[in-house]
Amino acid sequence: MKKLNQNFYARDTLTVARELLGKHLVRVVDGVPLTLRITETEAYIGRMDKACHAYNYKRTKRTETLFASPGTAYLYLIYGMYTCLNCVTEAEGEPAAVLIRGGEPADAQSADLLSDSRFGCAAADMSSYQRKNFLNGPGKLCKALSLTTKENGLSLMGSTLYILDAGETPDAIYTGKRIGIDYAEEAADFPWRFYL
Repeated sequence: MKKLNQNFYARDTLTVARELLGKHLVRVVDGVPLTLRITETEAYIGRMDKACHAYNYKRTKRTETLFASPGTAYLYLIYGMYTCLNCVTEAEGEPAAVLIRGGEPADAQSADLLSDSRFGCAAADMSSYQRKNFLNGPGKLCKALSLTTKENGLSLMGSTLYILDAGETPDAIYTGKRIGIDYAEEAADFPWRFYL
């Protein structure tokens, strides 16, 4: 499998959001790779999107990473407690990113490591509720991958956090409204959520 390079991220955000589906997100912890298959993404484009933290090119300490070079990891807290992982897209200085919203373990070893990180148990020991709510949200996904705001600004082309092309072309990609952005006026209706 080939690691995605900067050219992959340095494109239209909606295209990147669709094409991340089926790719493998890898987080290396203590030399051990935790790998999941990306099943859900959301696009955010600052120049026109009131749901984006850097709408209308608003620069703050929090949003500075959104202006970084494509292929940078943008991690932030929601509700003061849940970490979200985004991949910065488009040209440097153009605030845009793709939120990694959901996934599933890519292999049995990762399933056990991710479930241990998330619930403190092996994958086989998860309850039906835990299995249903394992990696189906950005905060859950980041907890399973042991990602925090300390990883904000990491290159997605490095050795700690990266995305691999597994050679998969999904049969069907679904679209819908993004979740939890009712405040964003007309942007709340943009069909910029993509899922398998």
